Amino acid sequence: MNRTVIIGDIHGCFDELLELLEKVDLRPDDLLVSVGDVVDRGPAPGEVVTFFRERPNSVVVMGNHERKHVRGIFSFSQEITRLQLGERYPETVEWMRTLPYYFENEHVRVVHAAVVSGVPLADQKEEILCGSTSGERELTALFPDSHWYDHYADAKPVVFGHHVTGREPMIRDGRIFGLDTGACHGWNLTALCVPGFTVHSVEAHADHWSITKRQWQLPVLKTKPWHDFTWSQLAAAAARVSPASDAATRSWLEAVEKWAADLRSSFPALVEAAHRLADELSANELRQHPAAPYLFQARDGRLDQTSLERQCPTPRRTIDLAAALGLVVPKMPD
Repeated sequence: MNRTVIIGDIHGCFDELLELLEKVDLRPDDLLVSVGDVVDRGPAPGEVVTFFRERPNSVVVMGNHERKHVRGIFSFSQEITRLQLGERYPETVEWMRTLPYYFENEHVRVVHAAVVSGVPLADQKEEILCGSTSGERELTALFPDSHWYDHYADAKPVVFGHHVTGREPMIRDGRIFGLDTGACHGWNLTALCVPGFTVHSVEAHADHWSITKRQWQLPVLKTKPWHDFTWSQLAAAAARVSPASDAATRSWLEAVEKWAADLRSSFPALVEAAHRLADELSANELRQHPAAPYLFQARDGRLDQTSLERQCPTPRRTIDLAAALGLVVPKMPD
């Protein structure tokens, strides 16, 4: 008999996925179903996505992490995945847009996060099914003192992920199966094989999320729009990084902060250069100059360091003005 093999949250743990599928002896005619969250936090989201896209008889349910990518909502884990996937990222997001919010056959129903009992799957809110922030708020309002699965009374078993249940899956009454056993946090990756409803797990090789966060912190930081931050935003962004970051990250941030300080210390020289040019150039030459607004302010005695700082609230504005005035300012560290 062909089986339906349902896998809990994979989160880029490709090696563990292969080990688990070997353990359950996945056969070509078996239907493979992921509860979603195949990406983010782990070392190999691209390999996991490619596996599911290329294997026949495979379904990935929309998880809240896929939905974040689809909607362009980026926290640290999404920023890392975007860099991990590189040029494959746009077409991977397009694939994510096609993912269903639920799967159902004669034996079982599968969602990423939750269902409201008594409501057909087709009528459930997507936000609740995938576990988005708004969906979580709705569930809290519906069940303020308990969990949604405490109220699940439908006859057909439901399988889900989303909330880590611990190293072991949560199984209740043979109808409720929570399969997120924290693979990306160094715990287990779990599968449920239907119709026998047998559970299989493999141990994660490492606390992948902790490792991935450290490995990708500096590459992600380097993608931030440092040139377009205001001075206060730049300082705040640098301060948000944990003091426990690795030495390379701390060193790079210190260099960025020094670069910003050096740029800001160039304001007196910029004011002086603007006044000098304002005295040297004719009115027509001033009008044609790329720094014309500043030069006219200097000519009229309205340009000082305070006014210039107001007009150059970002590194980019400061660098552009310096270039227009013919001054050399420090470059941002690589």
